[in-house]
Amino acid sequence: MLVVYPCLRLRGQNLFLLIASYIFYGYWDWRFTLLLFTSTVVDYWVGRSLQTSDTKRRKKLLLFFSIMVNLVILGFFKYFNFFENSAASILAIIGFNPHMPMIKVVLPIGISFYTFKTMSYTIDVYRGKLKPTKNFIDYALFLSFFPQLLAGPIERASSLLHQVTNPRKITKKMVLMGLNLILVGYFKKVAIADTLAPIVDKIFAAPDVMSSGQLWTGLYAYAFQIYGDFSGYSDIALGIARILGFESMMNFNAPYLSKSITEFWKRWHISLSTWFKDYVYIPLGGNRCGIVRTCTNLIITMLLCGLWHGAAWTFVSWGLIHGLYLMGHHMILRGKKSDISWPKNISGRAKSIIKVLITFHLVAFAWILFRSSDFKNALAYMEGLFRFHQFSGFSASVLFAGSLLISLDVAQLWLGSNTWLTDHQDLGVLRYTVAQLLLLSVLSAAIAHLGTITPFIYFQF
Repeated sequence: MLVVYPCLRLRGQNLFLLIASYIFYGYWDWRFTLLLFTSTVVDYWVGRSLQTSDTKRRKKLLLFFSIMVNLVILGFFKYFNFFENSAASILAIIGFNPHMPMIKVVLPIGISFYTFKTMSYTIDVYRGKLKPTKNFIDYALFLSFFPQLLAGPIERASSLLHQVTNPRKITKKMVLMGLNLILVGYFKKVAIADTLAPIVDKIFAAPDVMSSGQLWTGLYAYAFQIYGDFSGYSDIALGIARILGFESMMNFNAPYLSKSITEFWKRWHISLSTWFKDYVYIPLGGNRCGIVRTCTNLIITMLLCGLWHGAAWTFVSWGLIHGLYLMGHHMILRGKKSDISWPKNISGRAKSIIKVLITFHLVAFAWILFRSSDFKNALAYMEGLFRFHQFSGFSASVLFAGSLLISLDVAQLWLGSNTWLTDHQDLGVLRYTVAQLLLLSVLSAAIAHLGTITPFIYFQF
């Protein structure tokens, strides 16, 4: 890729990237490239048709067609088994024992991400916020761009499509910034997340036989694992895109340093949280229709967010918990803006640290439902956390791993950049020392993990 790509002109680069992206996606199972191609053809045609349509009714029909096609594809491949099993369970409860046909539907990797990506395009064109592209290759590349294809960020057409259509200049600084992001991403994934994975798997597999100390270890381990895993992927994706001349949106911005749940969702999986805000929460009425309507909108949005993450009631419940969190925080604020800045005085910072710790533990507690295989395991885990008379087996090494992860976020916020190892030359030898330590940690962890496979967590969504 890096040998051929820079030697081509814009049109050649785009065609080459498109072919490479389809080969990349089809390497897992070529048949699922047909789903990606179907979404591409439908929404490219809808976008062009929206521009030429002269009646509002026709535009609404076109948008409805686009959304229905994408939701039917997503619904069948991601949620068919979920809804079938749920329906069978409900019928069994009321006395029926239906013999429903069992169809095992394979979930195409990345389908949740590129479906939301293409839906945002047609919605923005419908709203008049975006002009549709006239070049099919450009649109196909926007949707299938391989660094973002499997697990985001869910980049909007307004920020990515113009980068596809305009010439790109790759500079030395962009390459260095890209390598910076890739290095940090691999550290988060390989050195932190993959190291914590065996601990998490063991504890969550049998929470009912674990001590309180072991369960708290698992709670912290999973909180740091999922953050390291997903933000690590995002950093790698952003880094590869940067090397290819593309600027991608930041998907994580020190979320575990948030002082409230509202702030957490401004910092965690930013591309998804802003998608739900712009295309679900605000269209429902947002916070413009009184406290009751606002709370209802928050709950609906987070329920859908939970369902997006996974086809299981545990994910829906996880979304409900965060909806209740957000509702509670909104009622406390009562229209006031949430302050995300850090005070300069000592007492103010102490209060901020307490808020960060409370927010982190609220988020970590909700992760139990996200990670547990079913409600029985989740409830056993939650109950066991508070058997403090059995507080044995707690591992401080998990907190050490988490502190390394958080220290990168502290540096990012302090220096105002997620590529500070490249940007801040005034740090002198310190940035080279940090880079070498990160690289050494990645290589050591990779050698230690030889023979094991730990897929990215968000590939399952």
